[in-house]
Amino acid sequence: MDILLGIDYGTGGCKVTAIGTDGSFVGEASVEYTTYHDHPGWAEQEPLDWWNALCSALRKLQDGGVDLSSVAATALDGSTHNAVLMDADYRPVRRTIMWTDQRAVAESAALRKNIGDKIFQTAYQMPAPTWTLPQLMWLRTHEPGILSRTEHVLFVKDYVRYLLTGNAATDRIEAQGTLFFNMVKMDWDKELVELAGLKSSALPSFIAPTDIAGHVTSKAAAETGLPEGTPVVCGSSDSAVEDYGAGAVEPGDLILKLATAGNVNSMTAAAHPHRKTLTYSHIVPGMWYSVSATNAAALCQRWMRDTFFEAKTGSNRGRGNCEHPVDMYAIMDAEASVSPIGANGMFFHPYLQGERCPYWDPDLRASFTGVSIANTRGDFCRALLEGVAFSLRDCYGTLQEMNLPVTRIFLIGGGARSRLWGEIVCNVFNRPVSVPVPGDASFGACLLAGTGIGVFSDVKDAVARCLHVDRTIMPDPVAASQYDRLYGIYRHIHDALAPVYRNMVE
Repeated sequence: MDILLGIDYGTGGCKVTAIGTDGSFVGEASVEYTTYHDHPGWAEQEPLDWWNALCSALRKLQDGGVDLSSVAATALDGSTHNAVLMDADYRPVRRTIMWTDQRAVAESAALRKNIGDKIFQTAYQMPAPTWTLPQLMWLRTHEPGILSRTEHVLFVKDYVRYLLTGNAATDRIEAQGTLFFNMVKMDWDKELVELAGLKSSALPSFIAPTDIAGHVTSKAAAETGLPEGTPVVCGSSDSAVEDYGAGAVEPGDLILKLATAGNVNSMTAAAHPHRKTLTYSHIVPGMWYSVSATNAAALCQRWMRDTFFEAKTGSNRGRGNCEHPVDMYAIMDAEASVSPIGANGMFFHPYLQGERCPYWDPDLRASFTGVSIANTRGDFCRALLEGVAFSLRDCYGTLQEMNLPVTRIFLIGGGARSRLWGEIVCNVFNRPVSVPVPGDASFGACLLAGTGIGVFSDVKDAVARCLHVDRTIMPDPVAASQYDRLYGIYRHIHDALAPVYRNMVE
């Protein structure tokens, strides 16, 4: 059977998924890469690390028994807002500033004050440090030589796709993450591009997410193991592709995402720009989605693992004296499950990198509150899971204010694999929650690859034929009532601490 390959570039790592043309699961592999935090609030990545992670992930996929010679097509997705600045030979001129970076606070404030209304009317978003435009304005002030050397601009998945094919392009959904894209004209906005300090000639042309962007070159084939000449389909931003890949293809569908970041995404039949949300086109032509997002979700779990638990690379002896990796997340989940609802009085606010929705406050910091000598490590683990769930509900409040309808809720992301975390989220929202399988961005990219080469008649046909629901979680009335009370305390703690953090920065 031919294989469809999806390549996902999340904030924390590269994941590849292989499925058959009938939607059957073939294999998956993932490799993490480093985010550099050289200063408080900074977040940068080395573009070449993305390529190396892909090559490593494909080797792991082969080691797992997947025959890459059977790959019929591949497609990519990646985290958005992240501009790869390159010279005339498409070589990166510096690390890429990531969407979680908070350095461009002053630039964002100036944009909001001076031309905030114009930007909102043009780009359907309000300026904040997460967007490419203020990031580039920061570079224009602090590293002017970088922009003068920049002859080409691509974004995460587009840069890797260039290395695969030798062709440079992007899609319009990806472009909407820059803050210099005109949503009405569906093209780059000349005035905002100039404000970013870029040459118009540096920006890529547009193709559709299901268009074939090129074919694997002989050089890329030698490095990745993919067959030379394999069609490479454009793909899109990870948020758009994962919403699509989870089956959220009808207005009223709602996505709850537990990945590095956390999202609450509402699918709509028309655009609903709001000053506290993000607005993007959907993979399904004509549809849109509104995003309310927290900066740190599963990132909090990874931080706790790396800071307070044994290294993930540890191992133990299994049957036959074989080495097996220790699943530290499973250990953390097991300890959290022993702690009761409310984590014995502890609360966690997941502001490890400031916060986006609904506060748009880069000064916020993460906290454990209510800690007593009686608390256990399991209480810390449970408080973290509950705190992220409360943060998602906080994000959802803005969508409720917009009166966007909700008919179905899908839970996605690496955190959705935790049955405990899924139950917590379900009870915090007090709504039935379905967990699709595979239902992540790399799976969505597989469907785009198949659509691009004609395996599926269109993007909706691909979902209908390949996606399944693993389980549906029903809320427990008693637990939901407890969480509703605890959520009020969670909000009160935020309101009390926010001015403290602001004073710390000042």
